[in-house]
Amino acid sequence: MITIVGSGKVGASAALFIALRKLSDEILLLDIAPNLPQGEAMDLNHMLSERGIDVEIRGSNDYAEMKGSDIVIVVAGSARKPGMTRMDLLKINASVVKGVTENIKKYAANAMIIPVTNPLDPMAYLVYKTSGFEKNRVFGMGGMLDLSRFKQFIHEATGFSRDSIRALVIGEHGENMLPLARYSTVSGIPITELLPKQKTEELVQATKQVAAKVIELKGATVHAPGNAIAAIVEAVVRDTKQVIPVATYLDGEYGYSDVSIGVPAVIGKGGVEKIVELDLNAGEKEMFKKGVESVKNAIAGMGP
Repeated sequence: MITIVGSGKVGASAALFIALRKLSDEILLLDIAPNLPQGEAMDLNHMLSERGIDVEIRGSNDYAEMKGSDIVIVVAGSARKPGMTRMDLLKINASVVKGVTENIKKYAANAMIIPVTNPLDPMAYLVYKTSGFEKNRVFGMGGMLDLSRFKQFIHEATGFSRDSIRALVIGEHGENMLPLARYSTVSGIPITELLPKQKTEELVQATKQVAAKVIELKGATVHAPGNAIAAIVEAVVRDTKQVIPVATYLDGEYGYSDVSIGVPAVIGKGGVEKIVELDLNAGEKEMFKKGVESVKNAIAGMGP
């Protein structure tokens, strides 16, 4: 069973994409809001019924219902509003996520946890520390969403098929993210060989800023994060060993410890099965360092 804690737009979208990919026979939508998860479950089941997909979605307000979950996705918390940075949400969402994690410990102690709540990297750290789970079982969705945006900008700039494009974004899921142009390719050709340097830098900046633009235009990002969550879940459920950037706990990797931040990792049935350490150049190291410092400051700001 896969449980999604938080039945707002992103939680419902994640349930939709997970069901369409047939990644579990049963999906539980959990929320403290009365009637919301039940209503979303009904709506989604109607769609699945017409499509002939035998995935059952349930809605509940009772954490005990998550018992036996294999994967728990944490989307609960306040959403980012226009003009807000992800870090503005820090204090509001830390208490929510801590409470959710304590319930996961109580009712689904063998599950993997995928934090999604912003600010993502500090929340992934908080979930890891609060849960006491092994570090391979806690990995946040951040870079997978960011690379989907980078991939779209590469598609727009080159006109090449999205299917030929592979993109990579690591570091903080926020203003200090690190889109890696030289590790992003079109059919194996680095985009740095296909686009002028100035254009590549424009794509990097656009990737960093586009979430705020989407929020300004429609109030929230919904479908891209929902799909990114499902992509990570699929790597676990199908044991694909796909290399995906996730916010996971570092213990010496990339030269840092006691912080959770986005790095490429092999994702399979064991969760984070291996962290892939890239040979970053001086500029990339500096941006990665900025992200680490930002996350560490946020962690300190959360208090005990």
